Amino acid sequence: MDPLIIVALLMLGAFTGFAAGLLGIGGGMLMVPFMTMLLTRVGFPAEQVVKVAIATSLTTIVFTSISSVRAHHKRGAVRWDAVRGLAPGILAGSLLGAQLAGAVSGRMLGAFFGLFLGYSAAKMLWGAPPKAQGDMPSTAGLFGMGSIIGGLSALLGAGGGFLTVPFLVKRSVPMQAAVASSSACGFPIALAGTVGYIWAGRHLSLPAGTLGYIYLPALAVISVASVFTAPWGAKVAHALPTTTLKKVFAALLGALSVYMLIRSIAG
Repeated sequence: MDPLIIVALLMLGAFTGFAAGLLGIGGGMLMVPFMTMLLTRVGFPAEQVVKVAIATSLTTIVFTSISSVRAHHKRGAVRWDAVRGLAPGILAGSLLGAQLAGAVSGRMLGAFFGLFLGYSAAKMLWGAPPKAQGDMPSTAGLFGMGSIIGGLSALLGAGGGFLTVPFLVKRSVPMQAAVASSSACGFPIALAGTVGYIWAGRHLSLPAGTLGYIYLPALAVISVASVFTAPWGAKVAHALPTTTLKKVFAALLGALSVYMLIRSIAG
């Protein structure tokens, strides 16, 4: 791999890890657009590059979620009953989501991702925090919600916090426990999605170092960098105004949304 690409991936991993620690968001929303730019330079075909970026982003969560879950578990913050209830649906949804991502066109997937970024930016600026509305649903209800969380997360290369946290809070789980439990759900999302993307891309002829849709060199570099910088972001979060940070981050998401949509339209 070109040394300049390695440096760029290190910077991307460091930045997304820092942002995740700073604002409590998954790095996928930032990682996928920038990785799409970088992997285009590596030589990935236009039809597949967004899929590779999403698959690789999702796989990084396998590694980055472990330390987060351990920290939350030590504090007794994880609602393991909720995680166990959601996990079967998450596994099924994430596996199927990866197959769907492999089947649709790269332009359609890129447009969907761009629209989601725009929605996330608007919600960050103007959305109201979720409020408790009732208790946990039945086993079937948890499976259904887990399937939705897993499927959308696999399509977006994300850990599912954008759905899991609001769902748990609405089911009367305290915010701290909801965030901790969402982190625990990120591991099965990423694990099943990784297997799904390896299977979905098993017959493709892509640049060296690719396993299915997962680009292993980028996975290694980004994972190492993000694991080191996420704790720094968490520390800085206590010293800076959260409202201002969210506005800046929302503006960045909006710009990346426009980039992904233009790229999808232009082909």
